Amino acid sequence: MKNVVKAGAIPWQPIGYSVGLHVVIGALLLVSMEFTPATDTLAQPEFAAPEVDIVEAVAVDESRLQEQVQRLQQQRDAERRAEEQRVADIERRAREAEQQRQREQQRARELQAQREQQERDRQQAEQQTQRAREEAAQAERQRQEAAERLERQREQERQAEAERQRREEERQRQEQEARERAERERQIQERLEREQAERARVRQQRVMTEVERYQALIRATVQRHWITSSSMRGQSCVLTISLARDGFVTNVQAGDGDRAVCDSARAAVMRAGNLPMSDDPDVAAQFRSFTMRFEPRFD
Repeated sequence: MKNVVKAGAIPWQPIGYSVGLHVVIGALLLVSMEFTPATDTLAQPEFAAPEVDIVEAVAVDESRLQEQVQRLQQQRDAERRAEEQRVADIERRAREAEQQRQREQQRARELQAQREQQERDRQQAEQQTQRAREEAAQAERQRQEAAERLERQREQERQAEAERQRREEERQRQEQEARERAERERQIQERLEREQAERARVRQQRVMTEVERYQALIRATVQRHWITSSSMRGQSCVLTISLARDGFVTNVQAGDGDRAVCDSARAAVMRAGNLPMSDDPDVAAQFRSFTMRFEPRFD
C-alpha cells in the first residue's frame, strides 16, 4: 500500500533522501572540478518552499541519477588518466631533453678534450723540434770536444807510458828489496815461533805435571775426610767441584756413580772445606771448576 501524505504535513523522509542525493552529486562535481578547472559547475538545486516541489524531487528517477553519477565518475576517471598521461609525457620529454643535454655536454667535453690534445700535440711537436735542433748543436759541440779530448788523451797516454815504465822499474826494484826483507823476517819469525812453541811445550808439560800433582793432593785430602763403608767397595762417583782462588770449596755437584758413594764423597769434600790450590795461575785455572772421579780406598 502506498503511503498517503496528509494535507498540511511535511514528508520528512522523502526530503532527506532528496537532500542526500543532491549532496552526493555535489561532492562528485567538486571532485571532478579538481581535475578539470574548465568544467562548468552544476547549478545548485533550489529548494522551493511549496510542498509540491519537494515531493516532485523525490520522484526523480533513481536510475537516471545513477547514470549521471556514473557518467561523472567516468568523466573524472578519464580526466585523471588523461592528466596522468600528460604528466607521463612531460616527464618522458623532460628525460629525453636531459639525455640530449647530457649527450651534447659529453660531445662538447670530447671536442674540448680533442682540441686540448691537439694543442698539446702541437706544443710537443714544437718542443721535439726544438730539442732536436739543440741536440744537434750539442752533438756538434760534443764532437769537437771529443776530438780535443782525444788529442789531449793521446798526449797524456804518451806521458803516462813514460811514467809507467819508470814506476815499473821502481816497483821491480822495491819488490826485490821487499822479497829479500820478507825472507829475512820469515826466517826470524820461524825461529821465534820455534822458540815460543818450545817454551809453550815446556810450560804445558810443567802445568800438566802440576795439575796431576794437585789432583793427587786433592784426592788424598778428600780420602782423609771420607767416611766409607765396606758396601762401597768397587764403587765410584764423579764430582764437579768449584774452588775459589785460595782453594775454598764453593760448590760440589754429584754426577755419574753410586748414589750412596756420591753422597758420602760430596760430604767429604764439604768437610774438607779447602782443597790444595796452586799459586801458578795456569795451574789454578784448571781447578776453578773441574770434574774428578773418586773411589773409596780401604787400606
